[in-house]
Amino acid sequence: MKRLKWILLVVLAAIIVVVFLNYERLDIVSGYSAKSMASSVFTAERDFEFTDSTDNNFSPINIANDEVNVENKSASASVFGLNTRTAVYRDGLGSVLIPDGYDYKPSNIKPKRNLEKISLPYPYGHLAQKDTVFSNVDYEKLQGVIDAYFADSLQTRALLVIYKDQIIAEQYANGFNKDSRILGWSMTKSITSTMYGVLETQGKMDVNQPAPIEEWKDDDRKAITINNLLQMNSGLEWEENYETICDVTKMLFQDEDMTASQADEPLIGKPNESWYYSSGTTNLLSGILRQQFNSHQEYLDFWYTDLIDKIGMHTMLIEADMAGNYVGSSYGWASPRDWAKLGLLYLNKGNWNGEQILTKEWCDYAITPTNSSNGRYGAQIWLNAGGFLPDVPKNVFSFNGYQGQRVYMIPDKDLVVVRMGLKSMDFNELLRDVIEVVN
Repeated sequence: MKRLKWILLVVLAAIIVVVFLNYERLDIVSGYSAKSMASSVFTAERDFEFTDSTDNNFSPINIANDEVNVENKSASASVFGLNTRTAVYRDGLGSVLIPDGYDYKPSNIKPKRNLEKISLPYPYGHLAQKDTVFSNVDYEKLQGVIDAYFADSLQTRALLVIYKDQIIAEQYANGFNKDSRILGWSMTKSITSTMYGVLETQGKMDVNQPAPIEEWKDDDRKAITINNLLQMNSGLEWEENYETICDVTKMLFQDEDMTASQADEPLIGKPNESWYYSSGTTNLLSGILRQQFNSHQEYLDFWYTDLIDKIGMHTMLIEADMAGNYVGSSYGWASPRDWAKLGLLYLNKGNWNGEQILTKEWCDYAITPTNSSNGRYGAQIWLNAGGFLPDVPKNVFSFNGYQGQRVYMIPDKDLVVVRMGLKSMDFNELLRDVIEVVN
């Protein structure tokens, strides 16, 4: 009996040690699960069972247990009953994790939206598009290409192909349709960058000016420009690794103010010579945008009045952190059709149905390779200038997000290709196959 008690004590001690060593990791797992559940149920309007069996059904997130409170519009998650994390939904601002120890009080502040439907065919309005058939498009072959990428193993949720402003192929997995909001993850970075383009087009921003960060004024970081931040080339320290506890996972699942994480980091490289992908940098840019306005309300409204609602991306919702900053790195939700509109804006050099929302110069700047990125990156936009997709033109550029969210612009063919899902895939093959059907 004594030996059994001793064994049980040893096992219990081992469990305590394991939990202690992994406590912060479990905290982030619970945070991810709660945030994902709240956003899926309340931002995207999907149900608990669907989210639990799809979005949250991968390791290690699937070890968390979730609960949804419909009345309070919140979701909670815990692992082994430890340190329950809760995310709440706020009208207009989406879902947000409540940081540990934070005294959450609901607020009525939200962005003002103009959701009036525009009586024009898609993409410039909300009417059905013109019944156009292009003689140079092999529609039968294209449908075969699309069907192949809906194999269960690829977990594709949506595939959309637009040629000369016309949808020539569109398909959705069960449970999704043309109006379904889908999380773009880091495709949201391209929205954040575009807001700077809007300000520059309006004559209110010069991206070559030093970044207005008070803490940097008396050290070497004062040399960092907004341009360096847009191009992910600041030289600031950052770790972007979703497989471990690091800067990015702490920011997204623990921080109250996500604009501060990157600002606090030291300089470890030289500005304009040290390209490194950083979600913290994008959220810092969101914070700098907020400084350009006299009030929080003006900042919240600007993203919608001057871009998102202006080009009819009415399903788009960008979630904000607890401090009220848009999480410009990661939390933009929209239908595939609306994500495609941002791609069309860039494909058409900033012109939207006759209105120049972005200058041609900004659009060229945004897809100019960043120094030291080896032709991989522009201003929060991914590039193929380095030939990383070997079977497609080098001037292809894209908005990229976690789990294979993509919007590809193919200027040589006047194509936009949108793919959304839960798993990445061979995008070189997809684009090659789509290009081949347009002669």
